[in-house]
Amino acid sequence: MNIAWLFMALAVLLALVLGVLARGRREMVLDQWTVAGRGFGAVFVFLLLAGEIYTTFTFLGASGFAYGLGGPAFYILAYGGIAYTLSYFILPPVWRYARQHGLISQPDFFARKYASPALGVLVSLVDIVALVPYLVLQFKGLGIIVHAASYGAIGNAVAIWIGALVVTIYVMVSGVRGSAWTSVVKDIGILAVVIFLGLYLPWRDYGGIEPMFRAIAAAKPGFLALPEHGQSVSWFISTVLLTALGFFMWPHSFAASYTARSERTLRKNAVVLPLYQFVLLFVYFVGFAAILKVPGLKGADIDLALFHIATATFSPAVVGIIGGIGILTALVPGSLIMMNAATLLSHNLYRLASRNAQDAQVARTAKGLVPLVALVAVGFTLHGGETIVALLLMGYSFVTQLFPALLMSLLPRNPVTPAGAFAGIAAGVATVAAVSLSHSSLAKLMPFLHGAWADLNVGIVALGCNVLVLTVVSLLTPRTTLIPAHREQA
Repeated sequence: MNIAWLFMALAVLLALVLGVLARGRREMVLDQWTVAGRGFGAVFVFLLLAGEIYTTFTFLGASGFAYGLGGPAFYILAYGGIAYTLSYFILPPVWRYARQHGLISQPDFFARKYASPALGVLVSLVDIVALVPYLVLQFKGLGIIVHAASYGAIGNAVAIWIGALVVTIYVMVSGVRGSAWTSVVKDIGILAVVIFLGLYLPWRDYGGIEPMFRAIAAAKPGFLALPEHGQSVSWFISTVLLTALGFFMWPHSFAASYTARSERTLRKNAVVLPLYQFVLLFVYFVGFAAILKVPGLKGADIDLALFHIATATFSPAVVGIIGGIGILTALVPGSLIMMNAATLLSHNLYRLASRNAQDAQVARTAKGLVPLVALVAVGFTLHGGETIVALLLMGYSFVTQLFPALLMSLLPRNPVTPAGAFAGIAAGVATVAAVSLSHSSLAKLMPFLHGAWADLNVGIVALGCNVLVLTVVSLLTPRTTLIPAHREQA
């Protein structure tokens, strides 16, 4: 075992210490544990919202996508900028309404806006189904990072169990404050590591960024463009649209906006966050630099492109630092996901069954459910098969089905009824599930589709079904139970 493991161990220990100390002397009542008493300023809100774009998927997946697929990888760069721009208009009224009514979760918003507990339950179920594979993704990435950065000395399973234990401890102790404080170290570290690698590797191996792209274009003509079929222009546009609309529909991203001290804090972040997307370019540069230097990676191994080129270039100490920062990209979003999953189970489902439960009891239940959520995620991570992969592919498509009902609820006079919102979300989710679980595609299900239509992301097609059903059902059902807009002003 070499020195690399020491730096990774220090990163894990630092995350644990920061996460636990973040509690301070505060009593972790439900409001403090979930939304930090709605007292975060611009910096912490920035770290929570920006932290969602730098997960293990970005650290490994974006560089691996660039390495293996070329041009289509740029969709990751495009959708975040659009999502952050949308947040300027959407998150302030969401925050205002949540503050006025004391909401702490995403299902709370839908249930209160539409005066429909049933809709809140549906949103909770959609959220939980989407969150589990997202958490599994973080743990899988954690195992890959530790195994690669330790040169195979530490097994995936050991890394996953340790990571799950650390996150469980500081989530139970400090809630969202623990995630915020560990985000400080993670974001500083990721900026330093990614920018260094993205500049150093192209200059070292190719003589610069432009020469690197010229070399790739000469060796693999057309690799940097979108293909005519499959991940084509229509796939790119529909995927960017789907993921941009769904970005803040993830329950942990949505609820992170509740932690802001004011709506002005959210608008400040919306102005700055699109610029933060440029950091992703350096992740791509790492993947592109590896194409000709560590050729031959196929299938799932393309996600190891970053560590293959790092271990071939740097000493074990530097690889250990890279691995330590990579670990934080799993622990920070993983902690937010675990906390929100436990909150959904306790606050939105358990409380519905036990209507007399007080906040203190719900808070204890939520904290007690964190280890259970961790165990389920670890189980799927270590033993899950193709089913969890299919669920992961459905995750973004699932949560995006919440967007039409959310958007309409922000209008001065909402034309959507509770039944319409429920039916639309259900129709969209059912469409995604039917296509994804059958391992099919639009081209197979609808052979009459040709060209660009056949390459559309299934989530966008489901969104179309959602809007159609939402509109029809809303026209046929009364909206007398809706909460008038004038009551929502702070």
